[in-house]
Amino acid sequence: MMEWATNLVAEGGLLGVFLLMVAENLFPPIPSEVIMSLAGFTAAQGKLSLTGVIVAGIAGAVVGNGVWYELARLYGAVRTRAWLVRFGRYVGLTAAEVEEAEAVMRRKGPVAVFVGRFMPGVRTAISVPAGLIELPRLVFYGWTTLGTAIWTSALAIAGYQLQEHFHLVEKYAGPIGIAFLGIGVLAVGYHVWKGWRVHRARRG
Repeated sequence: MMEWATNLVAEGGLLGVFLLMVAENLFPPIPSEVIMSLAGFTAAQGKLSLTGVIVAGIAGAVVGNGVWYELARLYGAVRTRAWLVRFGRYVGLTAAEVEEAEAVMRRKGPVAVFVGRFMPGVRTAISVPAGLIELPRLVFYGWTTLGTAIWTSALAIAGYQLQEHFHLVEKYAGPIGIAFLGIGVLAVGYHVWKGWRVHRARRG
């Protein structure tokens, strides 16, 4: 898979970067850490424009996320959950994950969409609950673009600067993403605990 991605970037240029990022957000075959750092390295060799790489990466990620958002919005909550129960494992999503994300989305929609762009495994999943609760398109695409632009640019620039050592980007970006995920889990846990305390106080 890695060799295929390398060939696609080398031969497909900016279109290849765009298609890989679309695919990464539809059915994650290769993480964005690898795609964008590889594209940044290719730009450092003078084969691509760094600005073009960043723009193509952002566009691909937004399109990929937009597909899930629009499908969820069109398909509806009940049918989407039923579909995920049957086929979610093939695209890296489960109904339980989406239901949890949906609960967070109802409370912290824009923040969840933005922060989710930095979390491994959540980048794709967060788009589905956003569509299910019909988060306004301007909000979804605006925050998706902003979060994606920051993450994608950082990966491309890191690959550009490290050049032949671009593979180190994935090594360090992975823990950063996991740290964001951990912070998100702690935040959700805190809100649950706080809600439980309030509920208990009212009952008492």
